[in-house]
Amino acid sequence: MHSLQLTLNHPETILQVRSSLPWFLVRERCLVLNGGRMVEIGATLLRKMEINVTEAEKRTGKNTVNMQETYTVYLIETRSAETVPEGGTPTTPDTLWRRYSEFELLRTYLLVTYPYIIIPPLPEKRAEFVWHKMSADNLDPDFVERRRVGLENFLLRVASHPVLSNDKIFFLFLTEVNPFILHNVDSRLKSLSAMFRVKNPDKRFTALKHYSDELNSVISQLLRVRAKVADRLYGVYKVHGNYGRVFSEWSAIEKEMGDGLQSAGHHMDTFAASIDDILEEEEHYADQLKEYLFYAEAVRSVCRKHELIQYELEMVAQDLVSKKQQKEELATGTVRVFSLKGMTSKLFGQESQEQRESRLAALEQSTREGEETLKERNTECQEFVRTAWEDIGRFKEQKDRDLREALISYAIMQISMCKKGIQVWSNAKECFNKM
Repeated sequence: MHSLQLTLNHPETILQVRSSLPWFLVRERCLVLNGGRMVEIGATLLRKMEINVTEAEKRTGKNTVNMQETYTVYLIETRSAETVPEGGTPTTPDTLWRRYSEFELLRTYLLVTYPYIIIPPLPEKRAEFVWHKMSADNLDPDFVERRRVGLENFLLRVASHPVLSNDKIFFLFLTEVNPFILHNVDSRLKSLSAMFRVKNPDKRFTALKHYSDELNSVISQLLRVRAKVADRLYGVYKVHGNYGRVFSEWSAIEKEMGDGLQSAGHHMDTFAASIDDILEEEEHYADQLKEYLFYAEAVRSVCRKHELIQYELEMVAQDLVSKKQQKEELATGTVRVFSLKGMTSKLFGQESQEQRESRLAALEQSTREGEETLKERNTECQEFVRTAWEDIGRFKEQKDRDLREALISYAIMQISMCKKGIQVWSNAKECFNKM
């Protein structure tokens, strides 16, 4: 594992690190800001195992309905994180191939098994919020490469989580070729997405749900604006290509100014050609924002699960109140509200003492069971709130760091791009002055 010590006094340092490591590794894998410096964090599984998604491969085969399809598989490499002695040979990594759908199945399992945790999202299945020159084909090599990075980020997010990293199924996903099997996932997922009318909703979770909606809206707008700006920027750079072509053609009919025009045209062509790499790099920053666009849905999932638990708690409490009322009415012989039982008694006479005592004993037993169930539901709800808010606090710290890093790095990239543009025109100016 890499171990780095950095300061944030010079933003360029971040970019230098990013050039040698994926952006996610710089923070999640081993670093966290602490008193102005970056220090190693304690990621449970990542202390024992190195995890990489190293390559993608296009394959053709038959799907579940026996139809031919083309799909992409991704190579997962894992190896022990033990330090290799100087001059020693690193251990050969264990490898296996996984399809995107298998990653989806893993995340579904984690979502159902750990409803109180904000499960890291997967990269997008199909490209969204892209500028018009960028391919939206999910088999496009550039898109597949960005998805490969996103899938590695997903595995590292899970492997660095204090709870998820210890899950047995997750470990088998990394190490066993045979696919894992999930039982009763569909029915449990439906309960997570169902809507319930909770009488006394927890204001904290209500506020969290509103926040996740706002986060989704803000990032969506930011990504749309970025795509529009990218389109315009692409046009501006390609105009420089037209300048380059004109200067080059002009240089052919000039004698004294020919060399200067030819050089200026070369600078313009070089500048115009750089836009493709620039916007490709921008897409990586956009992917970082998209991750938190999808995180917003993961936050809402935790809120929905709390609504389900709260709803079940209220139903148990309501049923217990009803049973106690029935018990009181039976013991006193007083019916407070209209009931079918009371009407039946008036029509066909009162029940015998034995019947009454039997019903009373049954209600007492049912009431005791209801009280015990209510106690269990209360404990379950309290434990869910406690564990969920621990994870929400961890998520908020992670989100603040990641988005701050991504936006600062994006701003630095834009400044660097503008400086290159100024330099191109300065070089062209020198060419013109020499004519």
